[in-house]
Amino acid sequence: MSKISVLVVDDASFIRDLVKKCLRNYFPGIRTEDAINGKKAQAMLTKEAFDLVLCDWEMPEMSGLELLTWCREQDNLKTMPFIMVTSRGDKENVVQAIQAGVSGYVSKPFTNEQLLTKVKQALNKIGKLDALMNSAPTKMNSAFGNDSLSALTGGKAPVVAAPAPAAAPARGLLNSPPVKAPAASAAPSGGRGHGQLRLPSGTQQCVIKALSLKEALLVVKRSENLPQILDSAVLDLEQGDNAEIARLNGYLHAVVAHEQKPDSEWLQLTFRFVDQDAQKLDYISRLIARGTAQKHFIPGA
Repeated sequence: MSKISVLVVDDASFIRDLVKKCLRNYFPGIRTEDAINGKKAQAMLTKEAFDLVLCDWEMPEMSGLELLTWCREQDNLKTMPFIMVTSRGDKENVVQAIQAGVSGYVSKPFTNEQLLTKVKQALNKIGKLDALMNSAPTKMNSAFGNDSLSALTGGKAPVVAAPAPAAAPARGLLNSPPVKAPAASAAPSGGRGHGQLRLPSGTQQCVIKALSLKEALLVVKRSENLPQILDSAVLDLEQGDNAEIARLNGYLHAVVAHEQKPDSEWLQLTFRFVDQDAQKLDYISRLIARGTAQKHFIPGA
């Protein structure tokens, strides 16, 4: 029997690798291919057959919604399972995807368990899950976990950054209205910009200390579930009077204590962007343009 094949579509290589690693860990007999956007995926779907597509929404050249719409217009792809994996978790976006014929919906950031549950449901509907599970070795590597790092490291324990003295705080760069900002009396001083950081373990409000085209320096209140290095995440930012919101995909590059003490109440996170979508890059550029001075950019970015 031929292998079950899955096409992973996302403009961020980090997300593609994350998804493929997760699938291969849980389904050793699966075959995975990837595409950097809807246009590339369209070309691949015309040349070879896939059992399932896992696709991002916001991508350059052709979005995930456009690819889904095109697939449902093709006789040979009308019933192919198509799961949207996206940071667009709003009700209106979910409804739009359902109307276009989506088979499942996974919101970023996702846990391995959430992703695998949707994949198993999709493969079960087309009668291919049992065959895939039976073809795998008796003892499979578990890809379940509450952090995305397990999908990248094959389940090895994550390396947590030790607390380190925080760099001198930079003035906030964003003059945008706050997005459910933490109370001013509780948040560290030195940051005017606020956002919302969505992690696999939950949502946290954050202060944006500095911003560049590659990364953002954030401060969040320490909680029971500590964020982990390489955790995938989504940073929601709002700008302007029209309340334009950007959902920026990325991962945690560094986690350190904001204060020079082991029980620091605040953590300083370096959030690296992974999106290659031109609209999102333009959005970040406009946010930077609203900053006060070049010296406030993240060094070396």
